[in-house]
Amino acid sequence: MEAMGEGGGERGELGLGFTEIETNAEGLKPSEIFHIVKELIGFVLYMHHQIPSVLQHLEDEFDALKDEYKGLFFLQESTSVKESKASLQRQHNMRKREVKSGIKRLEKLMNAISSLVSALKEAIDGTSNIHGVTLVLGASPARPQHVYEMFFPCGRVDSGDTTGCIKSKVAEALSRKVIRALISSGAGSASYTGPTKLFLLVRSPCTLNLPLHFLPKRDFKYHKKAVPFRLHIKSKTYNAVVGGCHHTSEIGPSASPLHSTSDDVLWFQCRHTVRGLPSKASEAGC
Repeated sequence: MEAMGEGGGERGELGLGFTEIETNAEGLKPSEIFHIVKELIGFVLYMHHQIPSVLQHLEDEFDALKDEYKGLFFLQESTSVKESKASLQRQHNMRKREVKSGIKRLEKLMNAISSLVSALKEAIDGTSNIHGVTLVLGASPARPQHVYEMFFPCGRVDSGDTTGCIKSKVAEALSRKVIRALISSGAGSASYTGPTKLFLLVRSPCTLNLPLHFLPKRDFKYHKKAVPFRLHIKSKTYNAVVGGCHHTSEIGPSASPLHSTSDDVLWFQCRHTVRGLPSKASEAGC
């Protein structure tokens, strides 16, 4: 891989070095890391036309379809529908088929996203810290079409877990900065090449033990032609106190933390992948 230059602030060139995004928080809570990474996953899928709408809207749509189908099913069993006119019964059955078709169209995709996000949550809760994540779009992690790397300040330093957490103001602010930085650097601007897979890798201590969800990848590397988008979230307060921390020293101008080696920190590849839906962008010739 090419050597990386100095981080250039929020609008730095990701293909050449790290875009640094600063936060005044002393450290990131597990829930904040989870929400930021989930926002990144949704952005990558949507901007590369792998999902038809932003992730939050897609989740709301899928939940609404399932709720509507349950309502239609119970309504069909009611006396009022059974005794209604044939035309109303046909309308009811037609709507039921439409809703069922919508659920079927999204079900495999939404189950895959749910499995990936659940595995991410377990990884964040199951280790002392998360140093970074990598999202890969392509046929395999070794030969990607697009790569997105995000690294955190010396891993996680705040206690807690992701259970039942509402997105904090810190997570919302950092998520917006991450998305703005990626958009300003041209992320997602490449032509649509059809449905592909999204792979998730997390960088954490080797004590991570989630064999059902993650496999260790000690020598993980991807094809040198892939130019990654790189983000480094920095804590002003934390870095001022522990400026000599090992992880921070890895992210210098001459080395990438993606390919750095450490006896106690490894990349783990998630077993769950997300395959995108065919996009209307292909029909429009995008």
